[in-house]
Amino acid sequence: MKKAIGLDIGGTKIAAGIISENGELLKRAEVKSDPSDREHMFTRVVEAVEQVLNGSSFLITDIEGIGVGVPGKVDRETGIAVFQNNLPWAQFPVADRLREQFGLERIEIDNDVYTAAFAEWKAAGGNRNETFVYVTVSTGISCAIIHQGSFFRGAGFAGEFGLIPILANVAGPKLERLEKAAAGPAIAKLAEKVLSGTLSTKEVFERYQAGAAEYQPIIDEVTNHWAQGLYSISCLLDPHQIVFGGSVIAKNPFLLEIIKEKLKSYQISEQQHVLKRMSVSTIKQDNGIVGAGLRVFEEN
Repeated sequence: MKKAIGLDIGGTKIAAGIISENGELLKRAEVKSDPSDREHMFTRVVEAVEQVLNGSSFLITDIEGIGVGVPGKVDRETGIAVFQNNLPWAQFPVADRLREQFGLERIEIDNDVYTAAFAEWKAAGGNRNETFVYVTVSTGISCAIIHQGSFFRGAGFAGEFGLIPILANVAGPKLERLEKAAAGPAIAKLAEKVLSGTLSTKEVFERYQAGAAEYQPIIDEVTNHWAQGLYSISCLLDPHQIVFGGSVIAKNPFLLEIIKEKLKSYQISEQQHVLKRMSVSTIKQDNGIVGAGLRVFEEN
């Protein structure tokens, strides 16, 4: 059984996993990020790899390669992390540094949303005759598109779902970028504005599920924002399947039925086939490391 290491690198934490070629997560480790300095950050990445190996029965010589998911813009061919807004890694040569550190030739680097999407696509059957969309809603909002087995990347910035303009009613109404209106931090701000109290996003959903009627307008507003953005995807791509990940929806799967109901109200009948193939991630917070590891086994 072939094995790879998958790394999901973020501004808060670095998750590492040993992944089999069929996508099984054999071992997992996590360390805190240190974004104070580019070298300090790389040191933490090395610690994550060493920790996951030390906690397993495998040696680095048992590993085929390392797959890495990094936020922001990456150059996959050179293995360079080009730009991030939460890491000190502008133009950082991730692949070369990992090769130097661990002596493995195969190092694959990609945007972290794309690695998560790859894991979800594989888990959904990896159909190369369809258009698959992965949507993540957490601190930010983004998506990745896999069309007939390959990522649709455009000129390099495709999938910035959070930048789509939607009509936000609470502020006006006015046009607002989806991420600013309906990502995790925006939900907490909306609750503060509507209810005049300080709440976390987690508390908003907990209290709604507990039956507090005053939270209904917040859920209606946020899910309508998502539905507006998703309708753009529905019209432009007409996808066969949409999978949702990220902490906001993965931890609150009840939201899926509300989203489907709102989206249906915008769609015409010929677009509604996708409603039957919308789902919440079953891999959840591990999809980044699983997808990164699986990329090692793909042919270039």
